[in-house]
Amino acid sequence: MDTATTPKIRNVAVVGHAGCGKTTLTEALLFRAGVISRPGRVEDGTTVSDHEPEEIARGMSLALAVAPFTWTAPDGEKYQVNLIDTPGYADFAGGVDAALSVADLALVVVSAVDGIEVGTELVWEQCQAARIPRLIFVTKEDRPRADFHRVLSQLRERFGSAVVPLELPLGEEEALHGLADVLADEGLDYAADGSHHAQALPADVEDEEHRLHEEVTEEIVSGDVEQLERYLSGDVPTAAELERTLAHEVLDGGEFPVLLGSALTGVGIDRLADYLCEIGPSPADRPTPARLGKEPTEIVADPKGPAAAYIFSTVADPFVGQLSLFKVLSGTIKAEDHLVNATSGAEERLHGLFHLRGKEHLPTDAVVAGDIAAVAKLSGSPTGSVLCARAIPVFVDGPAPRPTTYALALLPVSQADDDKLSGALQRLAAEDPALIVDRTGEGGQTGQTLLRGIGDTHLAVALERLARKFGVNVRTEPVHIAYRETIAGPAEAEGRVKKQSGGHGQFAVAQLRVSPVARGEGSAFVDSIVGGSIPRNYIPAVERGIHEAMAAGGLHGFPVVDVRVECYDGKYHTVDSSDMAFRTAAAHGLREALTKAGTSVLEPVCRLTVNVPAGFQGDVLGDLSSRRGRITSTTALEGGRHEIQAIVPEAELARYTLDLRSMTGGRGVFRVVPDHYEVLPGHLVSKITGKGD
Repeated sequence: MDTATTPKIRNVAVVGHAGCGKTTLTEALLFRAGVISRPGRVEDGTTVSDHEPEEIARGMSLALAVAPFTWTAPDGEKYQVNLIDTPGYADFAGGVDAALSVADLALVVVSAVDGIEVGTELVWEQCQAARIPRLIFVTKEDRPRADFHRVLSQLRERFGSAVVPLELPLGEEEALHGLADVLADEGLDYAADGSHHAQALPADVEDEEHRLHEEVTEEIVSGDVEQLERYLSGDVPTAAELERTLAHEVLDGGEFPVLLGSALTGVGIDRLADYLCEIGPSPADRPTPARLGKEPTEIVADPKGPAAAYIFSTVADPFVGQLSLFKVLSGTIKAEDHLVNATSGAEERLHGLFHLRGKEHLPTDAVVAGDIAAVAKLSGSPTGSVLCARAIPVFVDGPAPRPTTYALALLPVSQADDDKLSGALQRLAAEDPALIVDRTGEGGQTGQTLLRGIGDTHLAVALERLARKFGVNVRTEPVHIAYRETIAGPAEAEGRVKKQSGGHGQFAVAQLRVSPVARGEGSAFVDSIVGGSIPRNYIPAVERGIHEAMAAGGLHGFPVVDVRVECYDGKYHTVDSSDMAFRTAAAHGLREALTKAGTSVLEPVCRLTVNVPAGFQGDVLGDLSSRRGRITSTTALEGGRHEIQAIVPEAELARYTLDLRSMTGGRGVFRVVPDHYEVLPGHLVSKITGKGD
């Protein structure tokens, strides 16, 4: 690919609900630009974007994919458009986060058949929070039940009057053959090859188009005082003048143009490419927010400035190893340049630069400010790193981490899998920052290796990649709940060890008082020995034996917490006593005290915050009650949403990610943090242990 100048670069994130047609639209743009000889099909697994086996098998995008092409606009200028096709399924929203962190425009794709869906709303809110300019494309206009006017009404109702239609369909469904250009006030008829020619507006569209032309013109000029004054004095702006004004308003987030077409028939695809270039912002228009040390700053996309690049995604390639996708924030980066990681101070050498188009590598000698490219084997610079020409503390705050509220425990299938598991999981998490690897240990158990993610499909795909890319096969099991035990009341007990088997024996006696303390206070050992009944050099062994016994588990096998253990008396033998004897005696004494007084099983309880549309509040409240939850507050928020706070046992939240998504149609989100421990009801003790109270 030829190196484009910064003002002629367009970084466009293609976003929308799952199945709305993002990948098919990306194929249509690549085909219309002459990059591919024919558009691929998602159903056949032949698209540029969805090239991973897991994507082909499921027929959907699972990660972001960069698809650049060169486009010659109507004014003869050449542009480089870096499309970033993103997943629409909620489990893979991390790909959307990464794409929007480097995009200068979001192309929001909406199906003319299905209209606005939950994924459309969520990504719109995300773009709004990140102040990303937006352009809307209504696709699938050739499909049965396509209805542009219904979708336009939904868009305006949901996103406001700043939604500006620039086109109307000529025909619809199977009869779609062209579109009406609202700014130019003319009709465009499309041929089978995707080209178009101007024609008179059909009678059934003419009146509506003229009315819409007036409305859109007034909407656009109202954002420019000088142009508005000229318009009110009778000077009607040309289509080119309206486009220039519209470009400024799109950049400022004041207008959201709406285009339409069909990725299958080619109607409107060339016009979409034109508008991406003509009204889409360039990287030079949008400085990158950053920090110089702790002070906020902005990095301007100046090709002559100091070199700086932001790594926004990492891919494990089976042939060349780790690939780092980056956006050049400033300067011009060349192959074999040496850059410094702003966080670690480590120097990285860029052995070879290339643009990625799906899985295709397109070598390049230089990458200018604003452009997106890739480099291999930057093992010391993970996603989120900033590489600079010299050691300066420049940082870019990437997307906030997604809550990893769904987890599975992993069991290696073989010893060979166990040996490779840790390293493979680290590489998997480097490729997908939304995956978190954790490890737990409970009492006498050896612990569980946990993989946390956004949902069940997210983890299922991760495990498939773990096997395919790294050759590690695992089984899964539920995550163990970190139950605890505490003594039910005060008790005294004697721990005694007395063995004689020739030579030195083992003798120790430790008398203990064990009592509960306040929940969460922790455990304490108190030395009350007087008179030397246990020599001072054996007291640490007694304490160690107590702690070992608590960690080994109480009557139900769970670690013992929140107890006070006082050693107030004991006996020893000058020959047969030892550290080991007193450790064992103390452990026996604690066990006897627990048996005398009984124990209570404690369960972890979490503080849950749920954010849902108002219409789902009742369902969520009822569901939380069924999970033994206690509602602590409900608050009405802006935008017709409610926040619910509750205290809920952790054991009741194992599948809450999936259940809340199902209950609210994907519109509900939640946060959960550990809070405290409470006594587990007796009937549930027998359920989890198979024993009585």
